[in-house]
Amino acid sequence: MANHKSALKRIRSNEKRRVLNRYQHKTTRNAIKALRIATDKTDATSKLSSVISMIDKLAKKNIIHDNKASNLKSKLTKLVAKL
Repeated sequence: MANHKSALKRIRSNEKRRVLNRYQHKTTRNAIKALRIATDKTDATSKLSSVISMIDKLAKKNIIHDNKASNLKSKLTKLVAKL
């Protein structure tokens, strides 16, 4: 167990951050799944913009790697274009 005040605070803040990161990542994954299931092109295109925004935010905060974000966006865009 940590002894210094700053280390204790760091533990608390890291835990808060971890929970928020997990929530954001899971929400994005669920949105991606919903987009992949979508069959209507107009519905899918409207979902695509919000999903891309979510992916960009995760990449910006280093929750996912930049290349993973690019790959996801590319695959999802191709999927929507194919509908």
